[in-house]
Amino acid sequence: MTEHHFDFLAIGGGSGGIAAAVRAASHGARAAVVEPGRLGGTCVNVGCVPKKLMWYAASLGHALDDYAGYGFDVSRRGFDWPRLKQARDAYVERLNGIYARRLETEGIEHYRGPARFVGARTVTVGDTRLTADHLTIATGGLPIVPPTPGAELGITSDGFFELGELPGRVVVAGSGYIAVELAGVLRALGSEVTMVVRRDRVLRAFDELIGTELMNALKADGIEIRTEAELEKIEGEGSHNTLAVRISDGTSMGAVNSVLWAIGRKPNVEDLDLPAAGVETVRGGAIVTDEFQRTSVEGVYAIGDVTGRAALTPVAIAAGRRLADRLFGGEADRKLSYDCIPSVIFTHPPIGTVGVTEAQARAEHGDAIRVYRTRFNSMYHAFSDHPRATAMKLVTVGEEERVVGCHVIGEGADEMMQGFAVAVRMGARKRDLDDTVAIHPTSAEELVTMR
Repeated sequence: MTEHHFDFLAIGGGSGGIAAAVRAASHGARAAVVEPGRLGGTCVNVGCVPKKLMWYAASLGHALDDYAGYGFDVSRRGFDWPRLKQARDAYVERLNGIYARRLETEGIEHYRGPARFVGARTVTVGDTRLTADHLTIATGGLPIVPPTPGAELGITSDGFFELGELPGRVVVAGSGYIAVELAGVLRALGSEVTMVVRRDRVLRAFDELIGTELMNALKADGIEIRTEAELEKIEGEGSHNTLAVRISDGTSMGAVNSVLWAIGRKPNVEDLDLPAAGVETVRGGAIVTDEFQRTSVEGVYAIGDVTGRAALTPVAIAAGRRLADRLFGGEADRKLSYDCIPSVIFTHPPIGTVGVTEAQARAEHGDAIRVYRTRFNSMYHAFSDHPRATAMKLVTVGEEERVVGCHVIGEGADEMMQGFAVAVRMGARKRDLDDTVAIHPTSAEELVTMR
């Protein structure tokens, strides 16, 4: 067995691991990345990037419904799913190549194979033994498949990107952001979609305004939503790609072409043999880390989805870069703050949010909060036969009305949220928004004119 030693070793070649290794190398560290699959991790291969391309396609589908109102005579003559898939996959493959070339350019070694711990800061990859002064675990997460009878007949979000044809009838199990995003894409591109939601609404982890308004939009787009229900059993029928689904509300669905599990994700740690390194985890497999990304083992760190905190690509990248700056860049106090992280959900319409929900603010501050709301149809829908409401909420605290939560669903919410996230993070007050001159006519101006 050959052995190699590095200053910095990243287990996982996704966004976080690569970002950390590249930053470490820029500070002069000898770095390496271990990744058995395609470089770029979940985000590039089966997450953010291909999902956003599908969202654009779905958005064009919605736009076709609005052309007539603006005077265009356009008819649909079909949709070519295989052609879109081919273009999307080629785009992702180019990104894989860009990551590979970046590692090579930075002098970062890439070991292609699964890593397994054999001691603290020591792993094996095939017949190679790797040690490091500093080792970070950045293996990301995996979709959860429940122990439901016949669950293996369904697919996860990973399987969604392998579909060779647009399924005619789909059941989506789940209520989180992956479930609502993929359900919306499938419906906009022509599938008949039923969502099975365990509780009373989707996106329960977000502000109530967001979940309620999105439920209305999903239903308006023709998506059937079964609330307070779960899938009890899936069975394959005689014809190819046809399933029968039994739901806990006592109903059954036959001739379903695909069942999509989107009920959550879990840390990807099962094959690492973390006990061999002494790395502490909590129930579900998430690696325990402190504010500096340190695990229970000296010199071993964890970043990204594998920690169970804020499972977002930019979070993993930011945590990885700050870690490398602290270890090799002389910035002893450099760390990521997990407070006030903005996020976007690519539904139709999109959602942007930053800060705490109204419920969270009330639980912490009681009567010291004040909430501002607005709801309207954006000008884009002035001539549309399929209008979708835009809704916004500002959550403020104290006499100075410091903004601690900003939640938007509507056209443009995805792009406008970045700027407002900066303002919220800097401690903006409601008065600061009021004193900002509005950009007219836009939906964003409503956030600085609310009363």
